[in-house]
Amino acid sequence: MCGIVGYVGRVEDDGALDVVMEGLARLEYRGYDSAGVALVTGDHTSTRKKSGKLANLRAELEADPLPPSTTGIGHTRWATHGGPTDENAHPHRGGADGKLALIHNGIIENFHSLKGSLLNRGTVFTSETDTEVVAHLLAAAYEQHGELTDAMRAVVADLEGAFTLLAIHADQPGVVVGARRNSPLVVGLGDGANYLGSDVAAFIGHTRQALELDQDQIVTITADSVTVTGFDGSPAEGRAFEVTWDAAAAEKGGYTTFMEKEIHDQPHAVADTLLGRTDADGRLTLDEMDITEQQLQQIDRIIVVACGTAAYAGLVAKYAIERWTRIPVEVALAHEFRYCDPIVDDRTLVVSISQSGETMDTLMAVKHARLLGALTISVCNTHGSTIPRESDAVLYTHAGPEIAVASTKAFLAQITACYVLGLYLAQLRGGSFADDAQAVMKQLGEVPDKIETLLGRMDRVKEIAGFMADTRSVLFLGRHVGYPVAMEGALKLKELAYIHAEGFAAGELKHGPIALIEPGQPVFVIVPSPSSEHGLHGKVVSNIQEIRARGARTIVIAEEGDEAVEPFADEVIRVPVTAPLLAPLLTVVPLQVFALWLSTAKGLDVDQPRNLAKSVTVE
Repeated sequence: MCGIVGYVGRVEDDGALDVVMEGLARLEYRGYDSAGVALVTGDHTSTRKKSGKLANLRAELEADPLPPSTTGIGHTRWATHGGPTDENAHPHRGGADGKLALIHNGIIENFHSLKGSLLNRGTVFTSETDTEVVAHLLAAAYEQHGELTDAMRAVVADLEGAFTLLAIHADQPGVVVGARRNSPLVVGLGDGANYLGSDVAAFIGHTRQALELDQDQIVTITADSVTVTGFDGSPAEGRAFEVTWDAAAAEKGGYTTFMEKEIHDQPHAVADTLLGRTDADGRLTLDEMDITEQQLQQIDRIIVVACGTAAYAGLVAKYAIERWTRIPVEVALAHEFRYCDPIVDDRTLVVSISQSGETMDTLMAVKHARLLGALTISVCNTHGSTIPRESDAVLYTHAGPEIAVASTKAFLAQITACYVLGLYLAQLRGGSFADDAQAVMKQLGEVPDKIETLLGRMDRVKEIAGFMADTRSVLFLGRHVGYPVAMEGALKLKELAYIHAEGFAAGELKHGPIALIEPGQPVFVIVPSPSSEHGLHGKVVSNIQEIRARGARTIVIAEEGDEAVEPFADEVIRVPVTAPLLAPLLTVVPLQVFALWLSTAKGLDVDQPRNLAKSVTVE
């Protein structure tokens, strides 16, 4: 949830402060309630921190510069314990001499009792955070052990909860020590410098060589070395990997906002997620699958666990996977999964979906599923993250970095990856299932070009959003795979424009929601293809007539050539023709664009909406 950076180099001219601030700029999407830095400068530790966005910290550093340094840590915060104030901003100092500085991502669940013990010993606190408790504990442990890594090992043994900690001490210049439990931390391997970050964006401008850390590990970096040990002191080794995208991928690329760029990245996100999934004979191959084909052939039930946008991707996948495999699929909100006494066994496949791979609710659901004996597969966009490592297998999306807090391209990539998984399972079942899988993969291969075409037609959607800047409520209707698209459209509007928005299954309209319709009420309707089964197209056209008769302003998303909607639509947004089950990859795009430009028309921050952070690493 918070963004953290650590750096040790050899030469002060390289500027620990510059490296740390650059990393924080790339990580600000993880939290923007406050920001701060700490550097080892001479025989003491210097800090600067300010509430608000990173620009406030920059102004503070210009007004009160820090001396040169080769060792530093930085933090951008999403507040949990204590409000977003200067005092609560990280880093926090520990000890009477203030030589130790600490930053923290996560929550220390037993901080209250630990703080009580420190208060009884006369410790004076200057903030309301759980983090300052750890800073004082670590300073005391350093006095006892005389070495920062040993002190960290002593302290983490007493901590409960989810945390990543980074610490520096003026008596050990050229050293940063980190620790992780249920919270992200990766190592960047440089030449004469090493880096730590909550994700690789923290150091991608300096190195693509990285190291994954496992659960309950401590890492100590200097300019020339990286040492990894377990919390118990046992030697350990991280897993090396190469970051496959560069710093430019995390920049706006000429667009006004990251979200606008990421919407336009979607053709590539879908295409790259499909890349390399078939062999020369057209059969699906999933190299990242560590579960055997025999295990997957025995699956008789699938449960998708996810939160927010990722859960809607799972709902889209449910319709497709059930159709292609005839295996029943359930979608569970990850934060509810553990608490409903789920019935799973070794024939159950639990599929987790998380862009960051660090979503705490989803991580806990995966761990619980494995404890109950289920097979687990992670659909994830972030190499080196926790959820893939805790799962039996991983199917990576290849959307590249998603910086805007509200997810767009990750959503399409998640749907695509789930489709690939469903088609792979269909292939394993053989017969007509396998034949269908190859045919659908060819159709999927055509989707990126269709998204590109659609993105070139969004001028009218942008105009509609501008006209509706004062709108206070928007409804969304859909059926079948259009239903989760409707809910995703509503979620984007809530996240970005801060107005009432709801997505309904269109069939529910007469069971209550139609009471919300009044003259002028905007309603987006996602219309199924006329080629959809079960007469769904006609039923949704009837729904449009029902709300139009009651004064609704109908904004209809329909495929090219569907003339039946024309008499009942105030606006028609056309999408290219595609297979009905693949339509969400297209129909959601106008809803993303609408939310983007309505928020912009209201003068709101599109990339960093209030109260939200990109990666929710606490339950």
